[in-house]
Amino acid sequence: MRTRAGGRGGDERGSVTAELAIGFPVVVLALVAALGVVAAGSAQLRCADAARAGARLAALGQAGDVVSSAQRLAGEGASVTVADDGSWTTVTVRRAVPGVGWLGGLDASASASARVEP
Repeated sequence: MRTRAGGRGGDERGSVTAELAIGFPVVVLALVAALGVVAAGSAQLRCADAARAGARLAALGQAGDVVSSAQRLAGEGASVTVADDGSWTTVTVRRAVPGVGWLGGLDASASASARVEP
């Protein structure tokens, strides 16, 4: 068998193509998964910020602005629930995570409580 200078014996033509055919889908899948994690984290932070802002507004007695402000901060399609027991107000914000429909119905949610101001 003949060998090329500095090379191994045998015919290796097409091995790079085969390795790329196997490796490329794995890289794409890892990238899509990473982007899904980033989208979920971003949605969770937006829900937490919206719940905090809503609880602050509710505690200050601005109950009419709570839902609209929280929905604006959380993003499109967010649902806002306000619970008031007299001395504490709890705002819960929930929204679907955008762009990860292939994972199933992934939701982000957060709650925040604040003591009602006199």
